[in-house]
Amino acid sequence: MFANKESKKEVENLTQVSTIIGKGTVIHGDIESSGNIRIEGKVIGNVKAKSKIVIGDSGLIQGNILAVNVEIAGEVKGILEVSELVIIKPTGHVIGDIIAQKLTVDQGGTLNGTTKMGVVVKEIKLSEEKEPLLAKAV
Repeated sequence: MFANKESKKEVENLTQVSTIIGKGTVIHGDIESSGNIRIEGKVIGNVKAKSKIVIGDSGLIQGNILAVNVEIAGEVKGILEVSELVIIKPTGHVIGDIIAQKLTVDQGGTLNGTTKMGVVVKEIKLSEEKEPLLAKAV
């Protein structure tokens, strides 16, 4: 009984944690998070989150996205696999395919690609944390 409440509370806390990639920041590589991610900078790589990804007005992702929810006010060039909802805001641009349960494109938002809705998206699994190399050497 207590373990169930504890793990539920732990999951809620993880999804409330946010990672922010600020304007002017450029990341080359993949990003994974169990919480929310807000991107105002540029990411050249894949982004995976067990929660929500928000791409702000100045945000750009050149890579694939796998998440529960995605909100786009910036630009995405890649494939989006979203288990719930994708929102493309008036300033948002997507060049690539979208696989999602629901899709909303606000007036002014653009989508150049194909969409598949109502399709079950694969489970979001984060990479296992690996033991640091230094710990093995000691």
